[in-house]
Order: sequence, then structure tokens, then C-alpha cells
Amino acid sequence: MAQRTLARGLQIDTSGTARSLALGVLIAACLTPVMGRAQEVTVSHGISTFGNLKYPADAAHLDYVNPDAPKGGEYSMWAFGTFDSMNPYSVQGVPAALASLPYESILTGTLDEIGASYCLLCETMEYPADRSWVVFNLRKDVTFSDGSPFTADDVVFSYNLLREKGIAEFRAVFNEKVQGVEALDPYKVKFTFVPGTPFRDMPSTVGSLTIFSKADYEANGRDLEKSSLEPFMGTGQYMLDSMKPGEQIIYRRNPNYWGNAHPFSVGTGNFDTLRVEYFADDTAAFEAFKTGTYTFRSENSSKQWATAYDFPNLNDGWVKKEEIANGNIASGQAFLFNLRREKFQDPRVREAVGLMFNFEWSNETLFYGLYQRINSIWDNTQMAAMGPASPAEVAILQPLVDEGLLDASILTDDAVMAPVSSKDTQLDRGNLRKASALLDEAGWTVGDDGMRRNAAGEVLAIEFLEDSPSFERVINPYVENLKALGIDATLTIVDAAQMSQRSDPPAFDFDMIVGNAVNGYEPGGEMQQSYSSETKDNSTRNRAGLANPAVDRLLDGVEAAKTREELDVATQALDRVLRSTQFWVPQWYKNVYTVAYYDVFGRPEAPPTYALGDMSLWWYDAEKADKLKAAGILK
Repeated sequence: MAQRTLARGLQIDTSGTARSLALGVLIAACLTPVMGRAQEVTVSHGISTFGNLKYPADAAHLDYVNPDAPKGGEYSMWAFGTFDSMNPYSVQGVPAALASLPYESILTGTLDEIGASYCLLCETMEYPADRSWVVFNLRKDVTFSDGSPFTADDVVFSYNLLREKGIAEFRAVFNEKVQGVEALDPYKVKFTFVPGTPFRDMPSTVGSLTIFSKADYEANGRDLEKSSLEPFMGTGQYMLDSMKPGEQIIYRRNPNYWGNAHPFSVGTGNFDTLRVEYFADDTAAFEAFKTGTYTFRSENSSKQWATAYDFPNLNDGWVKKEEIANGNIASGQAFLFNLRREKFQDPRVREAVGLMFNFEWSNETLFYGLYQRINSIWDNTQMAAMGPASPAEVAILQPLVDEGLLDASILTDDAVMAPVSSKDTQLDRGNLRKASALLDEAGWTVGDDGMRRNAAGEVLAIEFLEDSPSFERVINPYVENLKALGIDATLTIVDAAQMSQRSDPPAFDFDMIVGNAVNGYEPGGEMQQSYSSETKDNSTRNRAGLANPAVDRLLDGVEAAKTREELDVATQALDRVLRSTQFWVPQWYKNVYTVAYYDVFGRPEAPPTYALGDMSLWWYDAEKADKLKAAGILK
């Protein structure tokens, strides 16, 4: 079965939009008066949350690229559903795949280290020891796609635009932490942060802001809040080439890209064009792949991976099928409850519903044993809560218990794990009995018709909302198990536009959907967008509508952590409490990329740890492609 990506069927390549300049530490310390006292100021080509940067300032290229990779050719893939917008920064419309590709930010990360941000649109950055402000010394050779210069005014404009018109979850969190931004000269911009707020991540956070062209935005009457098929202007390596709305979109490498001869680009952005073909369902998409309509496929269906890869182009060696090691953190893929619904307010109801999903049977029967169960939001990392709380976790959690925000059992009980079911039968009778007892305790008792009702006589009904037909075979057995419990469970399949309309703010018109519990290697302020009470009614990242005062306090602790050790413990405590709320029914993950592709590509010998890099690090092998064209396999 599928591991859910941002757009089912679309392999999201983070290296394509967050390419990295691997430069190393250039530190010049000076003394400057800050709030009445002298502070050491660091001048550097980058910043790391904890520890040192991997790459020196004079690095020629990233370790994981092929610096001699040829430029040219096409990379093509598929995406699910449709699109009607090129604006990924608005809640209106369905944005096209890779719609953020034309844009860059001042800082960027690498794909082989955690917590590092390097200058991309800047030459150096300056910040004091407490990180209460940051100055970016911008590059003078950066231009937008029309050749116009990039300056500090564009940075100030972009920040104010996102602050005023960005998605609500961004505004709710970001506006509280930035005191001001000013252009000190045409190529120097300073951000100052609100006193008393955690500063640890703020230089990197403001450095990651999307940069737009002020002149283009104002001259062409753009509106960040509106859906539009006309993209904004950015500085990125790729720009829109052509589109067939809802069917196809093509991006092309900008031949006049400002960084073509810069170490940022060495061995990256190797394809002349990136093409995305849209399909209404996975079956049609797979048939199109078999005939060469597109050349790269990240397989999200375990059934297809195990049974369907038997077709002439593969058997004749024209198509390669591979499992490539994936060093990423386990996804937080899960069934998410809509906690805004009164029927889900009682955690016993949520726990009972979770007991009815039989992962073991699903993995054996539906997934061909390819997956592992998710237990923690930070699975496969040292940040996952394990067993009972450690003394360090207790020190964090005890004050919340003393204030009545948490039950004392959180200090002694094992971290909540996903329930284990029998793999031999779809309905686990033991878990059915446990779930029945929980619903009885919660006041949802079985009537004469076998349905669960509360004291007001209302039936306990749960609708699963889904836009991918490939998930039917997973959700339908879950629905049957819930019906055996006396719940009026149904599955509703809608199109992508309806899914967005119903699951996005402000509607949040669903009972349960498939989504993700957001995680990260160095969680910080961005976690507020996913789990804070402030974002429960306005965030696409907090679709569950989680609003818990104990979680709010723990989020502050995660953001304030000053060392790696402090962050690990703070995240373990947060993970423990989030899992205890039963806000999700965790699903599954796998530790390999399952990919198939026509044999027209080359790729680096040593791939990065944290990404596949297929769109940005691989390249088009013209000699291989000519063989396929000569054989009539590809046009």
C-alpha cells in the first residue's frame, strides 16, 4: 500500500527546491553593544543549530553530487488528481506539483547533515551569540528570472507580504517572533526578533522565507491570497515552461539562471525540463508508465510493487526496478481525527477506534509484508519516547502534572504504542472487546439495532474522507471492523478539489482523513504550526485541530532547547504526551525508496543520506536514451 506523499504518485524531491551551497565556517568575531553590553558577533557563510557546519567556505561542491554531471534532457513523473493554481502560498485552489520550484530563499540546507543552513542568496550572515537578530549580506549577482536584480527591498517586501497575506498558520506563529525587518542598504537586510521569545532557530527561520520580486508583484497586480495560473517571479533555477491546466505541467531550467557557474549549482539541476503528467487514479498512471508516457515512478502501492511489475519494457531491461536505501526519519503517516467534532472529544472513543485498525493483518494480506508500524511521531530517531519517562523527561512533565494539565500516569506508564492485532484474521476479537469496553465507559452503548448511541440517542458515525481510490482496499476492512463494533462507519471518495475544500481551513469538514503527524530532525518553532492551540482552526498542518495546554507548554520547551541533549529530551516528552492524546491512528512506513524508471538516467555513486535526489542530482544519459529511442521504446 501507499506511503502517502504530498501528492500521491508524486515523488517530492526536497533537493529540487532546497538546493544547498556547501560552504564552510567563516567566523569573524567582533564586539558590539547589545542591550547595554558587548556581545560577540559571528560573521559566517552559514549557521548550525547545534555544533559545526560540515562544509568549509571554499568547498567546490557538495559531497554527494557528480560535479561532472551533464546538463540536458527531460525528467518526467506523474501526479494524482488535478491542479488549478500556480500559487502554493494560498488556501484557494489546488496548486500544481512543484509549484514552489521557481523560488529560492536566502538560506538553504544540505542533504547530508541536520540543522545546517548555508548562504544561498547571501554572501555572509552576521548574528550575536544569543541570536536575537541577524543581518544578511546579500549577493550582488542574483537576478530574478527576467534578469532584474535582487535586492534587500525584495527581502523586506517578501517578509511583509507573507506576514500580511501568508497562510494563517504562518501569520499566527511568525508575527509573534519577528520584531522588525529593515534594509540597511541595497544588499544588506536585518531581522530583529521579539525579546523574550526563543531565538535559537530564528536566523534560519527568517532565512528560509520565500523571496518574490517586488517589482513583478506590484506591476502585475499579483495577490498572494488568490488562486492563479500565473506564477510569481522568483530567482530559482527552474521556471514555468508550459501547462495544460489539470493535465500536464512542464518546468524548464532557466538558461540565464544567476547561479549557473556558482558552486550552488555544481552537479545539481541537471535536467533541461521537468514534466509532470496528471492522472485521475493510480491504475491509469501505472498503465501510462508501462508504455513510456513518463520515465520515473516512485511506487506507493505495495500490491503493485509485489505483483504488477511484469510487463515487456521491464522484462526486456528497458525499465529498471530498484529498492534504494532511505535514511530519512519515518513519516508520521496516520489516520487523523477531526478533534473539533464533539464525538471525538473523549480520548476513550479515539482509542477504541484505533484498536479496530488491524495493521498486522493489513501488512500480511494487503501490503505483502513491506511495511513496519509507526509508533512514535519521531520513529527511527533518538527523539522517540520509549518505555516509562526518563528522569530528565519527568523533570519536564512533573510541573504540568502539578498544575493539573496532565494525569500523573504520564510519569510512570510506558509510552503509548500502536495496538498489536492478529495477522491471521481481519477482526481481532481481543481488541474488539477492549474497544467495546472503552466505548461503554465513554457512554456510547449498543442499542437493540446493534448501533452505538450516546445518552441523547445519537448514533456514533464516522466518515473516512479520501481522494485516492487506491486507499479503498485499506480503509474498507477498517470500516468493516468499526461496523462490527457498532459504529456507523463509511468511506467517501471525492476528487482532489473536493478533498482540498473539505479538509482545508476554514471548513475542516471531515471525521477522519489520511494525513501526517509532522516531525523533523531538529524540531523547533515550526512545530507550533502543527500542534499549537493557536493553529487549531487555521492550519493545514494542524488538520486534526489539536489544542492542548500541556502540548503548548512542551512546544515552547522544544523551541527553547539550547543543546542537542536538551532538544532530544524535550522532544521525547512532547512525543510522549502527543501519543497519549490518541489524536491519530498511526499507519506504516518503509526504509527504502521503491522506484522504477526507464534506463535513461545516471545518478551519483554516493547518494545523500536524507533524500533520493532524483529530480536534482540525477542526470539524463543521452547515450542510454538514444538506445531506447532507436528501439521504439521512447519517442
